[in-house]
Amino acid sequence: MTAIDAARVIVPRTHPDDPVVAAVRDAGAVPLPTALVTTVVVDPPDELDRSLRALGEGAHSWLAVTSATTVGVLVGRAEALGTTLAALVGTTPVAAVGPATAAALHEAGLDVALVPPGPTSSAADLVAAWPVSPRGGIVLLPRSAIAAPTLATGLRERGWLVDDVVAYRTVAARTADPAVAAELDAGRVDAVLLTSGSTARALVDLYGPVPGLAVVAIGPSTAEAAARAGLAVHAVAPEQTPAGLVTALDRALAHRSEQHR
Repeated sequence: MTAIDAARVIVPRTHPDDPVVAAVRDAGAVPLPTALVTTVVVDPPDELDRSLRALGEGAHSWLAVTSATTVGVLVGRAEALGTTLAALVGTTPVAAVGPATAAALHEAGLDVALVPPGPTSSAADLVAAWPVSPRGGIVLLPRSAIAAPTLATGLRERGWLVDDVVAYRTVAARTADPAVAAELDAGRVDAVLLTSGSTARALVDLYGPVPGLAVVAIGPSTAEAAARAGLAVHAVAPEQTPAGLVTALDRALAHRSEQHR
């Protein structure tokens, strides 16, 4: 029996078939899915819709996508416009910040022309992998309202014009999940997975600093946000995928188990 077997883990997802929930369950742990944050399409979506229509008309040289959440938003807006994201993209090359985003794009029927090499998935990694622009090249960059300017700034420094458009806002849950709160109060939770800086902040706002839990972050930027929120991070995923999260979870739980011996 390994440290992860039967461990009860807060997972910031709500769909039972979500890849992170499934990966935790398949590893032998017990996922406790809950909504720490929700995604809200920008309101009004006029600017985003204009950019998507322009994408469909071939106005962009690239589409840059920085999260699986962004993929879901774009798919939804394409449907609202009476088409599909694949139809709007056409032959425009698509870049993904990492393997999880690339997988979401593949699921939406898109080929991915550029994914940064290496285990981490960050805007800086994507900038480093990006080719220098031909004169007048335009990158469509749909993003979260709270996204750092790293990618847009880096692309401009490499000579690209950037159609930088807010696609969605991330909103923290307003109230704690009664089921999760009850599990925490009873001491029946072993770990929590954090998949973004916003989930770290929301966790603390809703449930406090959760002492005694193994805290796992999907990447360095999420770990930094968690530390700023007052959380001690015990492991960071070696790659920003569901499998990477499970690897880090196993390591964090094993370390926690050793400390309690």
